[in-house]
Amino acid sequence: MANVLILGATSAIAQEVAKRYAERGDRLFVVGRNPAKLAALVSGLGPSCVGSLVADLDDTDANARRVDEALDALGSIDVGLVAHGLLGDQLETERSWDSAEAVLRTNLLSVVSLVIPLANALEEQGRGHLAVMSSVAGERGRPRNYTYGAAKGASTLYLQGVRSRLWAAGVEVHTLKLGPVDTPMTETHPKNALFATAEGVASSIVRLLDGPGGEAYVPKYWAPIMGVVRNLPEPLFQRLKFLSGR
Repeated sequence: MANVLILGATSAIAQEVAKRYAERGDRLFVVGRNPAKLAALVSGLGPSCVGSLVADLDDTDANARRVDEALDALGSIDVGLVAHGLLGDQLETERSWDSAEAVLRTNLLSVVSLVIPLANALEEQGRGHLAVMSSVAGERGRPRNYTYGAAKGASTLYLQGVRSRLWAAGVEVHTLKLGPVDTPMTETHPKNALFATAEGVASSIVRLLDGPGGEAYVPKYWAPIMGVVRNLPEPLFQRLKFLSGR
């Protein structure tokens, strides 16, 4: 039986992850911003949920305290998953610092403010899995989402350092590079065959967190795709409108 902390638990993907842990009989502490969604999730998880907290994780000053509260309820943390995110509006982030700062705060600064206390707690335990949902958008700057992508790319780089730091302590650090998923966050986006489902992504995440740390593409078919996209020479990349267009 594992003790699982999910931060940003009311997102569509995180809810599916939580359900899978509950079905296995694991113990969960869930944190989310939306009170109604969080209450519904807690009710659905039943006795597997040992605690919950309504919190805006963009309030970075309070995040260490929130991790401590979860640790007190669970006793120890076997899996800590940082799952929240904000796609934002790319055009607005180009016009307004407030919009850009909101995307950077949610996808980078708040992530770091949670990873710091989680990493320290797991390092002290000498075991556990720390995971963050990143994105394939962080692999290359594209005009349609480069503010979001920059934040995700920075979090991926940050986790590389955390992973090497915690390796000797026996802590597994996972960077989950998600491709586009059919969720409320992408409801206005035209869908294509590369879009995954929240259910499928959640199953992959739980399976990955049972194994060794590292960087993983979810779904895994994004690995060869991003290998090409990442290494295209910029003059060629800019001429391929399906990649460099809005």
